[in-house]
Amino acid sequence: MKSIFKHLKAVLFITLITAISQLYASGQTEAEQSNSETSETLVVYSYDSFASEWGAGPSIIAEFEAEYGIKVELHAPGDGVVVLSQLILEKENPKADVVVGLDNNLLARTLAEGILEPYKTPELSKISSNLQFDESNHLTPYDFGFFAICYDKENISNLPKSLEDLTKEEYKDSLILMDPRTSSPGLGFLLWTISVYGDDYLEYWDRLKPSILTITEGWSSGYGLFTQEEAPFVLSYSTSPVYHVEYEETTRFGALEFEEGNYEHIEGMGIIKGTDNREAAEKFIDFMLTDSSQKTLAMSNIMYPSVSATELPDSFSHAFIAKKALLIDSSKIEDQSTAWVQKWVENYGK
Repeated sequence: MKSIFKHLKAVLFITLITAISQLYASGQTEAEQSNSETSETLVVYSYDSFASEWGAGPSIIAEFEAEYGIKVELHAPGDGVVVLSQLILEKENPKADVVVGLDNNLLARTLAEGILEPYKTPELSKISSNLQFDESNHLTPYDFGFFAICYDKENISNLPKSLEDLTKEEYKDSLILMDPRTSSPGLGFLLWTISVYGDDYLEYWDRLKPSILTITEGWSSGYGLFTQEEAPFVLSYSTSPVYHVEYEETTRFGALEFEEGNYEHIEGMGIIKGTDNREAAEKFIDFMLTDSSQKTLAMSNIMYPSVSATELPDSFSHAFIAKKALLIDSSKIEDQSTAWVQKWVENYGK
């Protein structure tokens, strides 16, 4: 009897230990699954050239992921204006945590839509005060440049010196521009013409129209046509020749500094209102301003880095910082940009 009782006790003990072990293992598995399901993923929206395989985005994100162990999903719905439109559509149910590429010309509309949360990065002191275009710190500048008409030296010799020169008959069907409804450069060029011609900007566009070969949806497609020799002029940036010098070892392409000045373009990044990943979003903003990221931006975005101490290669000697930097006050853009673009569409939109 005693031996049977002892045997039963032994069986019960083994059964109990087995059950506890299984329960513990099951708990571990559930915890592992839970950790996997809640692993941090940061969603970043940007414009297409930033997210392309040759853009700055993939390199910066790879370094960020290695540094913090935070997975990043990069989405590029189009050019800067399209990105903003997407964020506005989603603002009641935001899908992104960070946006990269909303510029100084889109500031007023961005603030009016209330799609961002303010963040004053500790790296802000590294950025020149003249580049800090948003006092509320909803958008933080990460690079800048100037819109410029770029040209192909092998296909044009007599160069225009001003916006007005572009209207000359000799430049018929020679210029590629971008749509201000869908493209940041397109909107920038429209504002450039308004900053020079004021209320007479449509009359200028009337004179310019014969010179325009085509108006593309975004910068990438427009610049692609230019490098395919579809036209000798294209709207781009004062820094665009740097790419060709640095990566193609050619000085074939140049950028024009105009007598009346060139319109300044400052790109910013911000944190999406309502994000559940605020801490990770702040880390990403800070990381974009590190020395490594700023060098990557300079050499992939082909723009001047916002952190002025960033060391640049000799190829940047083929770019220029405009002697006359043109800008329209953001409050004026907020009040009138919709009407400006609408009038442009009525006259020149497809």
